[in-house]
Amino acid sequence: MTQPLVVDDDRDFAGAVRMMLQSRGYDVAMMHETDTLLARLDQRLPDALILDVMFPEKPTAGIELAQAIRRRYPRLPVVMLSAINQNMPLGFSPGDLEPALLAVTEFLEKPIDFSLLCDKLDRLLNRPTYANPPAWGG
Repeated sequence: MTQPLVVDDDRDFAGAVRMMLQSRGYDVAMMHETDTLLARLDQRLPDALILDVMFPEKPTAGIELAQAIRRRYPRLPVVMLSAINQNMPLGFSPGDLEPALLAVTEFLEKPIDFSLLCDKLDRLLNRPTYANPPAWGG
């Protein structure tokens, strides 16, 4: 079973993402802190990582972790989620960052469209999308 790892300090939000992905057949793991993320990845690499940008201990923790993860695991799909425009109305968009700086596969702004997140993850992991479920023979 495909296992993404959701890393977000907002437990309610992470739980909602987990529920949505589980409804699509994913076996979802969660973390709410960043301090042991790299050690966790060294022990068991998920099939994909869904990572928040801002964490209480450091507002840029997600970006810094994404860079470290990209160096260690260049093939790991990383979907970054950000509420930066919600928290600070800057008009920030994915086009504002250099790909080398952001170091992620996909970027979604919070509040996210859960269907869009699921579709992006399905595509990244080469899974059929919900709109096109596999045909079950019988």
